[in-house]
Amino acid sequence: MRDELYKSTKKILNNFNFNEDTANVFNDMLKRSVPHYYEIQNMICYITKHFLQKNSNIYDLGCSTGNTLLNILKELKTPKFMLIGIDNSEPMLKKAKKRLRKLRSLNKCKLLKRNLNTQIDFQNACIIISSLTLQFILPTNRKKLISQIYNGLNKNGAFILIEKIVFENKKINRTYTELYYNFKIRKGYSKLEILRKKRALEKVLFPYRYEENVKLLKEAGFRVINEFLRWYNFCGILAIK
Repeated sequence: MRDELYKSTKKILNNFNFNEDTANVFNDMLKRSVPHYYEIQNMICYITKHFLQKNSNIYDLGCSTGNTLLNILKELKTPKFMLIGIDNSEPMLKKAKKRLRKLRSLNKCKLLKRNLNTQIDFQNACIIISSLTLQFILPTNRKKLISQIYNGLNKNGAFILIEKIVFENKKINRTYTELYYNFKIRKGYSKLEILRKKRALEKVLFPYRYEENVKLLKEAGFRVINEFLRWYNFCGILAIK
């Protein structure tokens, strides 16, 4: 289904949330809202392949409708790992489960309904992925979550972090935001839809500066931190334990 959630004026009154309406259009929203979405998915899969450890777990935080889980399953032929998708949205998890069942892949995956703002116990993890998820975690809880991720990773395990970021320099921040909105217009969103969604996200999405994300990773103990992706106000970071 095509994402037309913010063509209606009533949506501007509500904070953005991952309800059934959002789940129904989420894949279209991703394709039209995340720059180079398919290439980012490829990069996640290729990096995962390089850090895979046999008989270990791969976690996808904020797995939504299961795109990353499905792409990893297609890329990695060996069955000697378990994929674990975590999300707080029941509608998203239902979509993911339906897609995994259709491909007969449920035996290779676990889907867990969890709130990442609370205590999460990661076990025997070789890779943990957070693709555009950390920015929705309350800032007061992010340091704790990053520490939990670090503690749950095996030695030489990898944390793949994709995030929207902001900049200290106001002119750069305005410029990159404008360029991002131009991207969304090219993908078919109207200026009014963009404005309405921006207002809906203001109280639930809190992007950090790149340096703030790196600081969290360093404080948690990651020994290698490398930026592998940058598109204006989007970045990808690979952190190795």
